[in-house]
Amino acid sequence: MALSAVSDDGGATQGILRRQALRESAARTYARALPIVPVRARGMTIEGADGRRYLDCLSGAGALALGHNHPVVLEAIRAVLDSEAPLQVLDLATPVKDAFTDELFATLPPGLAAGARVQFCGPAGTDAVEAALTLVRIATGRDGLLAFSGAYHGMTAGALAASGGASAAGVTRLPFPYGYRCPFGVGGERGAELSARWAEKLLDDPKGGAPDPAGMILEPVQGEGGVIPAPDGWLRRMREITEARSIPLIADEVQTGVGRTGAFWAVDHSGTVPDVMVLSKAIGGGLPLAVVVYREELDVWPPGAHAGTFRGNQLAMAAGTATLAYVRVNHFAQRAAVVGRRMLERLRRFAAGRPQIGEVRGRGLMIGLELVAPEAGPTAEAGAIAEAGVGAEAGQAGSAARVGLAAALGPVAYADWEGAPGGTSPYGESTIEVAPDEVTPCEGAWLTGTEGGGARGTLSGDARQVLGGGAPYPGVTRTAAPPADPALAAAVQQECLRRGLIVELGGRHDAVIRLLPPLTITDEQTEAVLDRLADALDAAIRTSGTRSRSGELPTAAGPFAPPFAGNRH
Repeated sequence: MALSAVSDDGGATQGILRRQALRESAARTYARALPIVPVRARGMTIEGADGRRYLDCLSGAGALALGHNHPVVLEAIRAVLDSEAPLQVLDLATPVKDAFTDELFATLPPGLAAGARVQFCGPAGTDAVEAALTLVRIATGRDGLLAFSGAYHGMTAGALAASGGASAAGVTRLPFPYGYRCPFGVGGERGAELSARWAEKLLDDPKGGAPDPAGMILEPVQGEGGVIPAPDGWLRRMREITEARSIPLIADEVQTGVGRTGAFWAVDHSGTVPDVMVLSKAIGGGLPLAVVVYREELDVWPPGAHAGTFRGNQLAMAAGTATLAYVRVNHFAQRAAVVGRRMLERLRRFAAGRPQIGEVRGRGLMIGLELVAPEAGPTAEAGAIAEAGVGAEAGQAGSAARVGLAAALGPVAYADWEGAPGGTSPYGESTIEVAPDEVTPCEGAWLTGTEGGGARGTLSGDARQVLGGGAPYPGVTRTAAPPADPALAAAVQQECLRRGLIVELGGRHDAVIRLLPPLTITDEQTEAVLDRLADALDAAIRTSGTRSRSGELPTAAGPFAPPFAGNRH
């Protein structure tokens, strides 16, 4: 159904925005960067009070898997309203709730669904995170928590403590495999392997200093952290590490779930079966709903251990059932994988001539473009590493190596090697080798000037050599990504808005342009999103005074695929 025309002369819009600024909290966020007044929406299109229309690549921060006001969602909501069923029932059983639970369990990883339990929580994902943390602490009798740098799990106390950048007693923060800005300076699979080794060695060291963990919580794709997909192999390693030590693994799928990444749940890509899954956003069909699903053996908490008044939202459960079923039956996860892959390919070709686009990354229809200031040179962390011993002979780096490498590691468990388990590198003696034909694009950005294009670095107990330093290739030069450019990202967001495109910002410095279109995005809308984004990027780059090679967004290699036929299982 087409949107009917709505128009004013701008006066009503400006009046509403002025009153919002006067009456609403200083903590408001999206309204500052997106000064629009939506009055109608259908699918991917939002119409403002001034009559302007926008393609929405925010989708309620990923909550609208089917876009705005999808017919199957509206029909499900109307059916509940027309039935005179109670709208709010606390945790009482209802036919609507039973149908939702059936559909939810039908989509879960089979290894979890077979003996799963579900806790309905308050209406936001952050409350489900709190419930998950309470659950594993009661089940294990331990209080500590393993979390990751760059994470975002919510704004309530426990969820915020587990998020990157927070300082909280009892939370051990581990390095997430962020290839473009690898905390170990190598990127790719080797950076992910070092991240896994760090976690493993830390947990096994009796003097490591990490509180006994009740669980490990992670995002299969860090969303707010900058759209950083965790490598599948790394996720499997985290599962192996936690399972071997009886540590429950909590997968936060609040934003990655319901087909968003090209699989129904992001853990499906790796075949990882977590002990606990935290779900919200799209599971409510655009209405507030959050649940925790977990293995039955963890179900030892007493009645009332976690509760909430609005955990019985019948409209959200009905909308959620309709959304889950529609995505599953029509194979929208598979379509998201195909469309997302082609969007990434085109955006990467577009970025090749524009050094201000540091990296294009993502999975499915969860896409990010990290914007940088190439003229500013490498980051300060890279300089610290270089001073610490890149190109130096063995034994020459000394204590500077420890300080320099620690600077590059960022907010992880230890500030320097002296504070690491046993006073040594948590990896012990380990060698990183990169053959000339094995260098990934990410690794190639970090390792240059090497004989034959390969590189070799050693991390020893006393950090004598640091990532590429020393023999056998003394000519190795350690390079790094340029610093993030949040001002350019903000300018791109405004240029997008002028062109009728709504995008979000994220990442460590709000320098990542985030695309979260609905799974129902059409081929025509996909082309329009890419064209508007490309035009906005070039306009912002020109305005910022940086230089870019001109040109249109490359034409797609072929038409975008329709929804797949056949069952996802």
